[in-house]
Amino acid sequence: MPNSDCPVCRTADIVCGKWTLLVIRDLAEGRSRFCELERSLEGISPRTLSLRLRALEEEGIVARQTFPEVPPRVEYALTEKGRALVPIIESMRSYGTEWLGADAACTEAPEIAVPAIAAA
Repeated sequence: MPNSDCPVCRTADIVCGKWTLLVIRDLAEGRSRFCELERSLEGISPRTLSLRLRALEEEGIVARQTFPEVPPRVEYALTEKGRALVPIIESMRSYGTEWLGADAACTEAPEIAVPAIAAA
Protein backbone atom coordinates (compact mmCIF):
# COMPACT_ATOMS: atom_id res chain seq x y z
CA MET A 1 0.00 0.00 0.00
CA PRO A 2 1.51 3.39 -0.95
CA ASN A 3 2.12 5.82 1.93
CA SER A 4 1.36 3.10 4.49
CA ASP A 5 3.64 4.89 6.98
CA CYS A 6 2.18 8.36 6.38
CA PRO A 7 0.27 9.39 9.54
CA VAL A 8 -2.28 11.41 7.55
CA CYS A 9 -2.97 8.45 5.25
CA ARG A 10 -3.28 6.04 8.16
CA THR A 11 -5.70 8.35 9.99
CA ALA A 12 -7.72 8.97 6.82
CA ASP A 13 -8.03 5.21 6.31
CA ILE A 14 -9.84 5.02 9.64
CA VAL A 15 -11.97 8.15 9.77
CA CYS A 16 -12.81 8.98 6.16
CA GLY A 17 -15.47 6.35 5.63
CA LYS A 18 -18.96 7.75 5.10
CA TRP A 19 -20.65 8.34 8.48
CA THR A 20 -17.53 7.52 10.52
CA LEU A 21 -16.73 11.07 11.64
CA LEU A 22 -20.40 11.65 12.44
CA VAL A 23 -20.48 8.56 14.65
CA ILE A 24 -17.39 9.84 16.47
CA ARG A 25 -18.96 13.32 16.73
CA ASP A 26 -22.07 11.89 18.37
CA LEU A 27 -20.11 9.64 20.73
CA ALA A 28 -18.01 12.65 21.79
CA GLU A 29 -21.15 13.79 23.65
CA GLY A 30 -21.04 10.63 25.78
CA ARG A 31 -22.22 7.03 25.81
CA SER A 32 -24.98 6.11 23.37
CA ARG A 33 -27.10 3.13 22.57
CA PHE A 34 -27.43 1.86 19.01
CA CYS A 35 -30.96 3.26 18.59
CA GLU A 36 -29.86 6.69 19.86
CA LEU A 37 -27.06 6.82 17.31
CA GLU A 38 -29.41 5.65 14.58
CA ARG A 39 -31.86 8.45 15.43
CA SER A 40 -29.20 11.16 15.54
CA LEU A 41 -27.63 10.03 12.25
CA GLU A 42 -30.69 10.52 10.09
CA GLY A 43 -30.40 8.50 6.90
CA ILE A 44 -27.90 5.88 8.08
CA SER A 45 -29.04 2.30 7.65
CA PRO A 46 -28.81 -0.05 10.65
CA ARG A 47 -26.39 -2.24 8.68
CA THR A 48 -24.06 0.67 7.91
CA LEU A 49 -24.15 1.89 11.51
CA SER A 50 -23.37 -1.61 12.72
CA LEU A 51 -20.44 -1.91 10.29
CA ARG A 52 -19.04 1.50 11.28
CA LEU A 53 -19.29 0.73 15.00
CA ARG A 54 -17.65 -2.66 14.51
CA ALA A 55 -14.79 -1.16 12.47
CA LEU A 56 -14.23 1.59 15.06
CA GLU A 57 -14.28 -1.01 17.81
CA GLU A 58 -11.66 -3.09 15.96
CA GLU A 59 -9.47 0.03 15.67
CA GLY A 60 -9.78 0.66 19.41
CA ILE A 61 -11.65 3.94 18.90
CA VAL A 62 -15.00 2.79 20.28
CA ALA A 63 -15.69 0.55 23.26
CA ARG A 64 -18.83 -1.60 23.32
CA GLN A 65 -20.33 -2.45 26.69
CA THR A 66 -23.06 -5.07 27.02
CA PHE A 67 -25.23 -5.13 30.12
CA PRO A 68 -26.67 -8.46 31.31
CA GLU A 69 -30.30 -7.37 31.22
CA VAL A 70 -33.45 -8.54 29.52
CA PRO A 71 -33.71 -7.23 26.89
CA PRO A 72 -29.94 -6.85 26.49
CA ARG A 73 -28.62 -3.30 26.57
CA VAL A 74 -25.51 -2.27 24.63
CA GLU A 75 -23.79 1.10 24.94
CA TYR A 76 -20.99 2.56 22.86
CA ALA A 77 -18.42 5.10 24.02
CA LEU A 78 -15.19 6.58 22.74
CA THR A 79 -11.98 5.16 24.13
CA GLU A 80 -8.99 7.37 24.91
CA LYS A 81 -7.82 6.78 21.34
CA GLY A 82 -11.26 7.83 20.09
CA ARG A 83 -11.38 10.96 22.26
CA ALA A 84 -8.06 11.99 20.69
CA LEU A 85 -10.02 12.45 17.41
CA VAL A 86 -12.43 15.01 18.90
CA PRO A 87 -10.13 18.00 18.18
CA ILE A 88 -10.25 17.03 14.48
CA ILE A 89 -14.03 17.22 14.59
CA GLU A 90 -13.93 20.53 16.45
CA SER A 91 -11.52 21.89 13.81
CA MET A 92 -13.95 20.76 11.11
CA ARG A 93 -16.79 22.49 12.95
CA SER A 94 -14.77 25.72 13.10
CA TYR A 95 -13.78 25.45 9.44
CA GLY A 96 -17.38 24.84 8.37
CA THR A 97 -18.59 27.84 10.36
CA GLU A 98 -15.86 30.22 9.22
CA TRP A 99 -15.33 29.20 5.59
CA LEU A 100 -18.52 27.44 4.51
CA GLY A 101 -21.13 29.51 6.33
CA ALA A 102 -22.51 26.45 8.08
CA ASP A 103 -23.75 27.73 11.42
CA ALA A 104 -26.60 25.37 12.26
CA ALA A 105 -26.42 22.80 15.02
CA CYS A 106 -24.78 19.57 13.87
CA THR A 107 -27.44 17.34 15.31
CA GLU A 108 -31.17 17.73 15.52
CA ALA A 109 -32.72 18.16 18.93
CA PRO A 110 -34.39 14.93 20.04
CA GLU A 111 -38.09 14.82 19.34
CA ILE A 112 -40.22 14.94 22.45
CA ALA A 113 -43.46 13.04 22.26
CA VAL A 114 -46.40 15.28 23.10
CA PRO A 115 -49.45 13.36 24.25
CA ALA A 116 -52.48 14.01 22.07
CA ILE A 117 -55.38 15.63 23.85
CA ALA A 118 -58.52 13.64 23.33
CA ALA A 119 -61.39 15.60 21.88
CA ALA A 120 -64.33 15.71 24.25
